[in-house]
Amino acid sequence: MENKKDKRHWKVKLHEIIYEADTPEGKWFDIILILAIIASIILVMLESIESFDTKYHDFLNISEWIITILFTIEYIARIISIKKPKNYIFSFYGIIDLLATIPKYLSLIFVGTHALIALRAIRLLRVFRILKLVRYSGASRILISALKSSRIKIIVFLFVVILLTIILGTIMYLIEGPKNGFTSIPQSMYWAIVTLTTVGYGDISPQTPFGQFIASIVMILGYGIIAVPTGIVTSELAKTDNFVPKNTQHCPSCNAEKHLDNSIFCHKCGEKLLND
Repeated sequence: MENKKDKRHWKVKLHEIIYEADTPEGKWFDIILILAIIASIILVMLESIESFDTKYHDFLNISEWIITILFTIEYIARIISIKKPKNYIFSFYGIIDLLATIPKYLSLIFVGTHALIALRAIRLLRVFRILKLVRYSGASRILISALKSSRIKIIVFLFVVILLTIILGTIMYLIEGPKNGFTSIPQSMYWAIVTLTTVGYGDISPQTPFGQFIASIVMILGYGIIAVPTGIVTSELAKTDNFVPKNTQHCPSCNAEKHLDNSIFCHKCGEKLLND
C-alpha cells in the first residue's frame, strides 16, 4: 500500500515539474528545456556550414547526442507522468516532440555512402524543435486562440482573394496576351498574386497603357487586402485577451490544459487536478 502511494507521489511530482510552470521546479524545467532547444537549433545551423562542420564535426556530433538524450528523457517522462499517455503521444506537441527526437536515432540506421542524401533530409527534421518553443509562451496561446476564432472569416477572405486573382488573371490575359509575357491564365494569375501581395518580382509586367492602368489599381487594392486579415485577427485578439486562463495546469489524466484559476476538476474529463 505504501509502495503504491510512493509510486503515485513521484508521478504526481514528475507531472507537476514537467507540465506546470507555476511552480519553481516547473519554471526551472522550462528554462533548461528552452535553452536545450535553442542550443539544438544553433547546432543544426552550424552543421549546415560545411567548413564549420568539417572542422568541428566531432564536437557537433557529441553535442547533438547529448541534446537528443535529454529530449528522449523528456519525451518518456511526459508519457509516464500522465494516466492516458496516448492523449500526449498523438497530440500536436507529442508529434513535434517525437519528430525532434528521432532523427539522430535514424542516422544510426541510414549509414553508408548511398544513404547520405536521405540522411541529410532526415536530419532536417530536427528543425521541428523550434516549434516546441511555442508551448512555453503565453502570448502564443493567445495568438493561436485568436486565429482559431477568426478562421472562418479568414477562409472566406482567402476565397474572395482567390476569385479576385482568377478574374484579374483572366482580364490581364485578354488585355496583354502571350506577346507581353501573359502566356496563359495561370501565368496571369501568378502575376495577379505577386501584384496583390505587393511583392512585385518584375518577371512579368504589363506593357500596354490599359494593362498598366489595371496594374495600378491592383497595386492600390493590394494594400487594402493585406490590412484585412490583420484587422480580423486583431479584433479577435482583443476579445481573447479577456478570457486567457491564468495558470498552466495540465490534467494528469487526459493532459488537457487552459484551466481557470482555482479549478479543482478537469474541464474535459472531470479528473481531479493536482492543486496544492
